[in-house]
Amino acid sequence: MPLSLAVWEQRAKSMSIETRAFINGQYTAAVSGETFNCISPIDGRLLGKVVSCDLADAELAVGNARATFESGVWSHLAPIKRKEVMIRFADLIQTHGEELALLETLDMGKPIGDSLSVDIPGASRAIRWNGEAIDKIYDEVAATSHDQLGLITREPIGVVAAIVPWNFPLLMTCWKLGPALASGNSVILKPSEKSPLTALRLAQLAIEAGIPAGVFNVLPGFGHTAGKALALHMDVDTLVFTGSTRIAKQLMIYAGESNMKRVWLEAGGKSPNIVFADAPDLQAAAEAAASAIAFNQGEVCTAGSRLLVEHSIKDKFLPLVVEALKAWKPGNPLDPATNVGALVDTQHLSSVLGYIQTGQAEGAKLVAGGKRTLEETGGVYVEPTIFDGVSNTMKIAREEIFGPVLSVIAFDDVEEAVHIANDSVYGLAAAVWTSNLSRAHRVAKALRAGSVWINQYDGGDMTAPFGGFKQSGNGRDKSLHAFDKYTELKATWIKL
Repeated sequence: MPLSLAVWEQRAKSMSIETRAFINGQYTAAVSGETFNCISPIDGRLLGKVVSCDLADAELAVGNARATFESGVWSHLAPIKRKEVMIRFADLIQTHGEELALLETLDMGKPIGDSLSVDIPGASRAIRWNGEAIDKIYDEVAATSHDQLGLITREPIGVVAAIVPWNFPLLMTCWKLGPALASGNSVILKPSEKSPLTALRLAQLAIEAGIPAGVFNVLPGFGHTAGKALALHMDVDTLVFTGSTRIAKQLMIYAGESNMKRVWLEAGGKSPNIVFADAPDLQAAAEAAASAIAFNQGEVCTAGSRLLVEHSIKDKFLPLVVEALKAWKPGNPLDPATNVGALVDTQHLSSVLGYIQTGQAEGAKLVAGGKRTLEETGGVYVEPTIFDGVSNTMKIAREEIFGPVLSVIAFDDVEEAVHIANDSVYGLAAAVWTSNLSRAHRVAKALRAGSVWINQYDGGDMTAPFGGFKQSGNGRDKSLHAFDKYTELKATWIKL
């Protein structure tokens, strides 16, 4: 039976929250002594004063991570031994699932039901799946002449800096931490200053699992301080990032200005959700369209923020979407019945409301939502919103809002649908609803997106790669392809 709102509120009042950085196996204050306030978007309460790391802390963390890597205590450990530790780590995430879920909900405002059913099991599975893969990835022998032996081997790349976003803090961390640790690297994690709490708790669980001190370090702080210091550091070998396209571009510059470190980026999206007149189930498509924009308050890089609907069914289909969206109502994130929580902070609320005002000014028709709500709580909430009559040239159709704001765009035929879908700087994900198998394949092939879903939205699991085309980034999280980001290929030739 799910815990009640009263139980979650009591746990929130009594829980102890760790706010210090984690370097070389120990919690520590910043060298500068600086902190920043961690405010819950649920009701504006102060959760704690979190350590604010900068260049001096990055120097300590990178130095310890490098020394630990070179010692071989983790990087040279037999794959089966690393696997055993990773499995214990995954088990500990599950064991402490309710604690981690509560931290996630308090910190960034997502519903506790989602934290428990999506974020925690997903994080644990990412660690477990990559741990299980360690002793199942084989090196290669090249095709050579009889007097040569060519070996192609993977080696851990060294020190990895991971900068993760605030919308799925724990899950995005584990998508990166899993293959990075499994490969034998040392990792320095910079969580978002908007949601650092689960990362700080995770560090202690890693030590309990048996990951040696110095292998996993956490530096809370701001992008322009801790993040920049890691991106420019001459002894960081790889930088992995999930976040906005604007910051992703800046990180590429920093890499070029420093040591040409490998940079792997998962950036923004403006994903098209395309519904053809022959969609097999319009009601299911409407419910999926509502979920695709309202889930996690629309703070999802793959959110189906552009709903492309064939003209001939738009008058029938749009009311179904409006009705389906009524089931997505903002509420107290600690209430298990809530399915739309708070936006992450007041700054982001202002941004989302600004886009809603812009949409109206551009001439789009507001048909649902559009207002701030639950102001009396002291929290940060906005109604899920739908705009009809949107042109793909409008700002609300071109820029990533990262909130529950849906733009409905009509089209006449397959060619126009594909053109509109691809007319974006982004290329992260897309969906196609049709009963025509040939059309489904043709459209999926034509779409410039890293993930395409047919007659569903947001499919896939750890077995399939995740990432984008164009300015949605490069590289892939999840699947065995993720190991490419954390390893170097070496060719060794032996004269026989």
